[in-house]
Formats: sequence, C-alpha cells, structure tokens
Amino acid sequence: MKILVADDEASLRSLYKQLFEAEKYQVDLAEDGEQALIFLQKGGYDLVLLDIQMPKMDGFATVEALKRISSVIPNGPIYFLTNNEDEVAVAKGISLDVQGYLIKSQYTPDKLVVEVKRILEEEKAKTIK
Repeated sequence: MKILVADDEASLRSLYKQLFEAEKYQVDLAEDGEQALIFLQKGGYDLVLLDIQMPKMDGFATVEALKRISSVIPNGPIYFLTNNEDEVAVAKGISLDVQGYLIKSQYTPDKLVVEVKRILEEEKAKTIK
C-alpha cells in the first residue's frame, strides 16, 4: 500500500513516515501543495493525507488543481489531516469530494495508524466487491 503525506511541518512528516513504514506502507512526503500535486499527477496512491494550511498551495487548491488534471494512474481517497475543523473548511472539503477529515489534535500517533489501517482496509474491501 502506498501513502502520500503532505504537510509543511518537517517533524510531522518524519513522524508519519516512521509510523507508516513500520506498518510496511510505502510513504512519499511532500512539504507543500505544489510538491504534493507533482506526486499526485504520477498517481498510484492508495491513500492521500493532505494538510490544509501549507505554503505555495494549500490543501484545497491542491485538490482543485488535481481535479483539473487527469492522472494516468488514479489515486485512492484524499483525507485532510489537519487541525482546521472550522465548519466552512469542512463544507469546502466535502464540496471537493474529499473523503474525510482527520483532526491532528484528536489522534495520538498510534491512533492515527489504527485509523489509516481502517481506511485502507475499507478501501480494499470496496475494490474486492
């Protein structure tokens, strides 16, 4: 399984990479929305975790740009991994067909791994049906 994590905080990127690689996931990291878009255009991610507030291009702009560009290899669901739980932001994400929000402050590292495993298992079950 392949995961893209886009977050402007280097320490969080490093932590997420360690956590997910310990679970045998392949992980690519992006430090901003522009870099994330480059990865997303290549496609093949089973899960995409995007922060909303990033330099150069925020998470919303990244998803909007991705929708305008067709990827040769599609990606799995996109989840915002953010501390922004503002109702307007949530509504905007829903309008962009983002699959969900994971609020950083509500997840310990261990709980985040459990949630990512659950999401990936759920997605895997959808493809089997």
